[in-house]
Amino acid sequence: MTDDSILLHKQLCFSIYRLSKAVIQTYRPFLDEIDLTYPQYLSMIVLWETKKINVKDLGERLCLDSGTLTPLIKRLIDKGYVEKKRCSDDERIVNISLTKSGEELQKKACEMRDKMLSCVAIDPKREAELKNKIDEFYNTVKSEGVK
Repeated sequence: MTDDSILLHKQLCFSIYRLSKAVIQTYRPFLDEIDLTYPQYLSMIVLWETKKINVKDLGERLCLDSGTLTPLIKRLIDKGYVEKKRCSDDERIVNISLTKSGEELQKKACEMRDKMLSCVAIDPKREAELKNKIDEFYNTVKSEGVK
């Protein structure tokens, strides 16, 4: 006798994984237009919000470790979108800030996001509801998950 709850199509984790891959795949052609990878795009979104952030806080916001974040930031610097400076008060802190080119990229990114959303055909109300449910589930897993 088998327990069908272990079947792949019944796994919530697989549905979330599959959705994540599909969303990133949908973004890819639009991100290619602005020469960013998905993690670079997320980093730029944070910088458009904050204008300046230290590397540690950026990693925490994006759930990325320094091994992933360091080369990502280097590529954004090489593209001319961000600059990196050590904090004058505490040399251990490294701040990342937007350059003029990085600020100008925001308009293109907004246009790209609008194009991408029109491909998915989800109304803004439904999008907000889904995002709230996903955030709620994330918070539950994060606070009540493996201890």
